[in-house]
Amino acid sequence: MALLSLAVKKQVAERANHLCEYCCASAIYSAQPFNTDHIIPISQNGSNELDNLAHACGGCNGSKFDKTHGIDPITKLLVPLFNPRTMLWNEHFVWSDNFLEMIGISLIGRVSINTLKTNRDGVKNLRKLLMIENLHPPF
Repeated sequence: MALLSLAVKKQVAERANHLCEYCCASAIYSAQPFNTDHIIPISQNGSNELDNLAHACGGCNGSKFDKTHGIDPITKLLVPLFNPRTMLWNEHFVWSDNFLEMIGISLIGRVSINTLKTNRDGVKNLRKLLMIENLHPPF
C-alpha cells in the first residue's frame, strides 16, 4: 500500500472545504489534526483513489476505523455508513433547531450518527463556539 502524498491529502482537505465530511467539524478551528479517511478501508480492498478518500476529524475517523456499516439503533438493521463521495449530506441529515446536533433523517443518517458519534460533546462545544462567530452551520 502506497502512502498518501501531501498533495493528495491537501486536495482531499480542500475538496471538503476543510470540514470533516462526517460530522462537519472545522479543521481550521480544531485542536486536533484531521485525517484522510479511506471510505472503504484498505483492509477491505479499498483504494487510495480520490473517490475513496474523505477528510475526517480524529473522532469520526477513530470511531469509523475499518467500518463500512453499522446497526440502526431503531430497526436493528445493518446499514451502510454515509459515503460523502456518493451521497448527499442533506438527504441523510439535518441540524437540530439550535444547530448543535446532527439529526439522522434516514437509516444511513441515524447509523452514521450513532456509529461515528457525530454529536459527541467536543464537537457540540466547537459548534457552539463557531456559532458565535457565524461560522456554523457550515452550509
